[in-house]
Amino acid sequence: MRSSRAALPWLPPPPSDFPQRCRALVDLESGWGETIQFLAAQALDASQSSKLAKAIGRARAAGRDLAPLSDFRLGILASATFDLILDCVPAAAARHGVACEIVTADYDQVMQEALDPASAMNGARADAVLIAVDHRWLSLQHVDLAAPEARVSAAIDQLQAVVQGLRENGGAAAILQTVAMPPESLFGSLDRRVAGSVRAMIDAANAAIVALAAETGSYLLDVAAMAESVGTDAWFDPVQWASYKLPFSAEFFPLYADHLGRLLGAIRGKARKCLVLDLDNTLWGGVIGDDGMEGIVVGQGSAMGEAFLSVQQAALDLRGRGVFLAVCSKNDDDIARGPFRGHADMLIRERHISVFQANWIDKASNLESIARALNIGLDALVLLDDNPAERAQIRAALPMVAVPELPADPAWFAWTLNAAGYFEAVSYSAEDRMRADAQGADAKRADVMAKSRDLGDYLTSLEMTITFAPFDKVGRQRIAQLINKTNQFNLTTRRYTEAEVAAMEADENVFALQVRLADRYGDLGMIGIIIARHAGDATWDIDTWLMSCRVLGRRVEEGMLARLIAEARRCGIKRLIGTYLPTAKNGMVRDHYAKLGFEIAEEADGVRRFAFELDGYTPPDLPFTSESSPFRN
Repeated sequence: MRSSRAALPWLPPPPSDFPQRCRALVDLESGWGETIQFLAAQALDASQSSKLAKAIGRARAAGRDLAPLSDFRLGILASATFDLILDCVPAAAARHGVACEIVTADYDQVMQEALDPASAMNGARADAVLIAVDHRWLSLQHVDLAAPEARVSAAIDQLQAVVQGLRENGGAAAILQTVAMPPESLFGSLDRRVAGSVRAMIDAANAAIVALAAETGSYLLDVAAMAESVGTDAWFDPVQWASYKLPFSAEFFPLYADHLGRLLGAIRGKARKCLVLDLDNTLWGGVIGDDGMEGIVVGQGSAMGEAFLSVQQAALDLRGRGVFLAVCSKNDDDIARGPFRGHADMLIRERHISVFQANWIDKASNLESIARALNIGLDALVLLDDNPAERAQIRAALPMVAVPELPADPAWFAWTLNAAGYFEAVSYSAEDRMRADAQGADAKRADVMAKSRDLGDYLTSLEMTITFAPFDKVGRQRIAQLINKTNQFNLTTRRYTEAEVAAMEADENVFALQVRLADRYGDLGMIGIIIARHAGDATWDIDTWLMSCRVLGRRVEEGMLARLIAEARRCGIKRLIGTYLPTAKNGMVRDHYAKLGFEIAEEADGVRRFAFELDGYTPPDLPFTSESSPFRN
């Protein structure tokens, strides 16, 4: 039987004592964030979501530390009644790794709040503001056969004014919604061909909204796709609109909140990075160890075989956009690899798997090994496993790993994985496309390392080229992605939106550096960022220094410092200040500045401040050639 998306069927049901756990949350001695995330990772209805939201509010008011959840201040400008929807948002955001604080405005005050510099919304300094408007606010609810292009243009001009007002008056990025399509038609199947029909105008408006988001560095919440996935007849409820001005049916409040939570998580770099696959009865029907290659079911010609092909195709599609694939199976290694090597109907091959763990060790330990091998956190993993007992065991042992519920029929596996939204994205770059294939290049580098006489010999043999450039429009999307995703080699873990990155490009008081690296085995893309701000008295304060962990040990940080100092001297700077702000994940860089020759200036509560005097600095000999674009004077 088909499950409705509204029930969030990829999530397990909440525990029987869910209300008691919510009430007890604030009184815990520690682990508030982990407990919130565990409670949020259930299929909560609107009432249960509201209970958890209140518990999160009590914990926040009591000053509890909600780590590992990342803080996010979300503004809401809505043209309809939104309070009941917002009751579901904190729980949904926590499910995706975010502690969401919501700032609201009065009903239907969208334009007024955005354009008034003194408005409460602009004064809140939100990280982003959701512009929750629909076809009614945009005046696209009625047919316009006289001037449809002007009607659509006026709607987009309204949105653009709101986006611009929020940015100029409050410094906030916007989250734009696409417009859900009402199911009614005037011309029937001819609607799409009549420019002034509601359907044609909303189609045109949605295309323009997507373009506006790209042009302004805004985020996009695809409400139109959400409504289509559940059916627009169900999405729109004329009774609830007439009586309460609810923008869509209350049945879908948790689903809408979950999609919004996914987006906030992706903005904060919390989207998952690796799909871990069980094998028997997950990628194929049957047990390879018992049935042999000839006995497993996969391939065209049978309903079950094609169902498992759909799972494999879904996994390969994810890999194609940069998600790692791994295997975690209780099996003998050689037997488990057999179908990947020799079964004619398999879509996934051994070369597609970044880490292959087939043994008789418990799955929790294997998942930990997979995360270590890929140098990612356990909270970046999604485990697809048909066995309910294994799923329950992993949720208990490693609650930070996402484990979707799967129905009995494998034909629904791919649908469930897709519907769960674990791999939400706010950008897509060349580096994303290269990520999975880059594992092979990393293996070649590791082989060269093993055969090299010493580190210097190895680094020289890589024939590296490092490229420095200021922040620019071409790199903007990837820069924002790195800022929001990098946790380990990140000295301050400050987060900036794409709009804020764009503002830095033109800010004369900011020095912003993007760093790329290539070697004989391939282009590693953008691997480092430095943001420094003028702090008076010929001083730059290093706001952000982050690097990809893939380039550790290559002396890239020394090259970045040399370029930073060269540009600082050119600008008359005499002194650099660097700060280390400790987090749960960046302990590896605690001594970063000390290793580069900075002197510690002060230390308190784990926060370390360093100083570096530029006089007397001589750049070292480094194992790469350097290229640079011109920087602003």
